[in-house]
Amino acid sequence: MVTRLFESRSFKFLKSMEKIYLSLDRYNELKQELAALKKSGREEMAQKLKNAKEFGDLSENFEYQEAKEKQSWLERKIFQLEETLRGAVIIKGGGKEKVGIGSTVHLKIKKDGKILVFKIVGFSETHPSKGLISNASPLGRALLGKKIGDFVSLKMAKGEVVYEILAIE
Repeated sequence: MVTRLFESRSFKFLKSMEKIYLSLDRYNELKQELAALKKSGREEMAQKLKNAKEFGDLSENFEYQEAKEKQSWLERKIFQLEETLRGAVIIKGGGKEKVGIGSTVHLKIKKDGKILVFKIVGFSETHPSKGLISNASPLGRALLGKKIGDFVSLKMAKGEVVYEILAIE
């Protein structure tokens, strides 16, 4: 089981991150999820294992093997949540002078004048269709530290896209 924990892609990603940026709301959500998994998740899993043992020979007991796999998944999830919370840095909101994690940025695409609004968040809160982009994404990295009136350009599959920063909240 220990080997599996360290082979987890998410764990490798978490270990490679120096800091894990989270909003206070997301931090609290993860704490609640962790508490629920530790209490009711483990209790439920212990009961499933107990019930599965009653079916007899454990080496050929499908219910028991399945319960052990689910228990392994549960423990990995608990471990990953603990690591995330341990490395968490709470975002209080970006400044209005420069783009930072927590900033909401209003951009204009130079080519067509289209206006876009994104909030720069940590990787675990990323949801591009809702306007939440990671500080580690190409656009997020390009925007960090920039000011109103600055231009950033990104090379995309269709060519270069140039953005102008209109506002920072």
